[in-house]
Amino acid sequence: MTSDLESFIAGLPKAELHVHHVGSASPRVVAELAARHEGSTPVPADPERLAEFFTFRDFAHFIEVYVSVLNLIRDPEDLWQLFYGVGRDLAAQNARYVELTVTPYTHLINGFAPEQFCEIIEDARARVLRDHGLTFRWIFDIPGELGIPAAESTLRIALDQRPEGLIGFGLGGPEVGVPRKQFAPYFDAARAEGLHSLPHAGETTGPETVWEALRELKAERVGHGIGSAGDPALLEHLAENRIALEVCPTSNVCTRAVASLEEHPLPELVKAGVLVTVNSDDPPMFGTSLNKEYAVAAQLLGLDRAGIADLAGNAVRASFMDEAGKRTLLSEIAEYARL
Repeated sequence: MTSDLESFIAGLPKAELHVHHVGSASPRVVAELAARHEGSTPVPADPERLAEFFTFRDFAHFIEVYVSVLNLIRDPEDLWQLFYGVGRDLAAQNARYVELTVTPYTHLINGFAPEQFCEIIEDARARVLRDHGLTFRWIFDIPGELGIPAAESTLRIALDQRPEGLIGFGLGGPEVGVPRKQFAPYFDAARAEGLHSLPHAGETTGPETVWEALRELKAERVGHGIGSAGDPALLEHLAENRIALEVCPTSNVCTRAVASLEEHPLPELVKAGVLVTVNSDDPPMFGTSLNKEYAVAAQLLGLDRAGIADLAGNAVRASFMDEAGKRTLLSEIAEYARL
């Protein structure tokens, strides 16, 4: 990619729809937390060793490492710094609006009270908007591998606390051995209270998991969804109904969901007319960033400046930003692309 296109991407106003709060902790923050908790964590306190620590054998190993980092968040200051740092880092890449996937259950079992957790993240959200002009919205997701207790707790904190920034209800974690259908009652209850259905599906499994998310969880957008490739009926359904996929190319390679970037199904999805957005997932863990993911997508799809701007527009259109906010950000993107 030319330096001209890289500069264009760096300055492009963007929305980010698929990024996890713990997985976005910068190496500096992770190393500092590991040093504070040295002796009780496998996470190295040396930033240079983190690159090796973040080399994943497979998706199961990724989950193991992710949980190790999660367990470094032990007090209110840790939590606040994590959320504020994610906002600061994304704003530095010209992200203007972010739907951040948050897994409250894992913090509740680590000792945070529901009210305390929501108060901390809402304070960080307000400070990020004030200091950096970035709007955060929350997607509270169920860690699927922890089953029904996690689903019940996630729904309860979402509906009982209902923090101002909350817009969606999600489902993450491993897909193999974790049927989507068992979580349907919890998604039904969340949707009845006005939350959007935004589960992961088709990250490490095939189209059947995406179909299950659509039919059982009434998914309005699908996290990853790359397993949709190869099923013409599913691709047609997604395209006709404008159900967006939140694609994270580098993540898929790092977790071994895809063998290489050259084999990534992103071009097939786009060719089928599916509304695709580009996102960073767990950027420091995968040695990437939102800007780098746009560069990767541009190479895979052969995009010029106009094509890259259109891709940024997809994320705005697929977001759950209010209509006035969408118009404003789309206008900013169009104006920037004309410069």
